[in-house]
Amino acid sequence: MNQRSKKTRIALQKTGRLQGPSLDFLRSLGLKFKSNGTKLISPCLNADIEILYVRNSDIPQYVKSGVADYGIVGENVLIEKKSRLKIIKRLGFGKCKLIIAAPKNSDIKNIDDLSEERIATSYLNTLKGYLEEKCVSASLVEINGSVEICPFLNLSDAICDIAQTGQTLKENDLRIIDKIMDSEAVLVRSPFFNKLMTDNFEKLITPKQ
Repeated sequence: MNQRSKKTRIALQKTGRLQGPSLDFLRSLGLKFKSNGTKLISPCLNADIEILYVRNSDIPQYVKSGVADYGIVGENVLIEKKSRLKIIKRLGFGKCKLIIAAPKNSDIKNIDDLSEERIATSYLNTLKGYLEEKCVSASLVEINGSVEICPFLNLSDAICDIAQTGQTLKENDLRIIDKIMDSEAVLVRSPFFNKLMTDNFEKLITPKQ
């Protein structure tokens, strides 16, 4: 039996807004970890568990393929990746919403006004599906980050992105014209999970009766 098969592996965001709260959640279960530094795998000090630090958008693939037994990821990422991973627990942090916004001085006031307009986004799949539901035909511009600046640079007429406080939208003179979905961090499980190993972890997150 190799080292991989002995430990339950949990994929977390390497950097970003979910990493700290994800670690806090695991620590709330009584698990103890050293600071990972530059290492991508960090062993738990008091259980047969290890953390795999990866890019947020890659977490669903690591869990889906069985490289990780669990992952903590934003539900918006699961939907964008069209992932059907089993959600074990909604974690209550990392709350945000996926929205469509346009410049405050724009003639775009609602979803119907987006017809034949350009929308910059990192969420192509989610936005495409939503527009199809609403029977709106728009041109999608794929941008991986900082989409808020796109209308100012005349790269798009509107944007689709996640928003938490709305401060970034305000700073870029954008207003929300529609909400696609609410999102929060969720704990997902691999379809290839080892029941014997994962039972011990899931007992930690299941309230005692």
